[in-house]
Amino acid sequence: MGVRFATFNASLNRNVAGQLVADLSTPDNAQARTVAEIIQRTSPDVLLVNEFDYVEDGVAAELFRVNYLEVSQHGADPIDYPYYFVAPSNTGIPTGFDLNQDGVVGGGDDAHGFGLFPGQYGMVVYSRYPIDHDAVRTFQRFLWKDLPGNLLPTDFYSPEQQDILRLSSKSHWDVPISVGSRTVHFLVSHPTPPTFDGAEGRNGRRNHDEIRFWADYITGPGASSYVYDDAGRTGGLRPGELFVIAGDQNCDPNDGDSVEGSIEALLDHPEVNTSVTPSSEGAVEASLLQGGANLTHIGDPAHDTADFNDNPAPGNLRTDYVLPSKALRILDAGVFWPVQADPLSRLTGVFPFPSSDHRLVWVDVRLA
Repeated sequence: MGVRFATFNASLNRNVAGQLVADLSTPDNAQARTVAEIIQRTSPDVLLVNEFDYVEDGVAAELFRVNYLEVSQHGADPIDYPYYFVAPSNTGIPTGFDLNQDGVVGGGDDAHGFGLFPGQYGMVVYSRYPIDHDAVRTFQRFLWKDLPGNLLPTDFYSPEQQDILRLSSKSHWDVPISVGSRTVHFLVSHPTPPTFDGAEGRNGRRNHDEIRFWADYITGPGASSYVYDDAGRTGGLRPGELFVIAGDQNCDPNDGDSVEGSIEALLDHPEVNTSVTPSSEGAVEASLLQGGANLTHIGDPAHDTADFNDNPAPGNLRTDYVLPSKALRILDAGVFWPVQADPLSRLTGVFPFPSSDHRLVWVDVRLA
């Protein structure tokens, strides 16, 4: 059985609480229609959407499903996701501390995760297959200091701040998907960008540790015994359990500002299948046409998944990943980034983007 898993940082975040619900309450928001068409054209079976504002009771997730995904966009086949999962995000939740040390307590940079209001930049999982909601694990409140060997900058944060700092800038979720008689753990997150900080490198360090959390989680009892979820359950995956790690990891293995070795914790992990790297011809074309920082990159531009500022930096990067476990055979993989001659390039475009500065990444796997 082939199953398509995908991740898409769709930039369906808004600057004001409630605005996303307002935009999705009608079927004619241009950006939402474009995002929905990309999803319809690629037709994932299981999909993570990053930068989708969290709204209680799944209101926004329902509206996007009914008003956009289930409605044909420009002739594309509608897509039906009977199942979805949403949960709170650390973004925009006040800490009561001056985390960025600017002398003022308050604002997005002093929240548990950067956000102008609670839930901004959240995420949602959609699935054609049943989600075992009773077995979902969330790690929103896991503390950064509780990650063994963490890179927490203790000379920057006070002891009181360290006692409340959460590891996840949004959240980490283990969402079990029932595919026939098998269960695949969809391990999703959206680590903070390794930028927008100072010499202390707090964001780069946090990005590194958010990624490393999953590396420990899939390694086995010896490496994941420290893990606890929001319900108080401990430990990571059991040996032999199937998984797919997905999300905007904000980390390129060759270029950009991430801490060295961050994404390699997953790419080099013995339990992760990296036999096929998602790619596109559109990313190669964009790198050549845009030039700038792209000319100095050492990574293969075919693997880029995000179209960032090229002058002066960072240029286009590989930041979005779908990484299956070794036991899942990869049948095919790709990045939705059409070349300019393709009529569907209108969906990705150039800045200001009609959809997002990120591209949808998909991997087809077979469950043995």
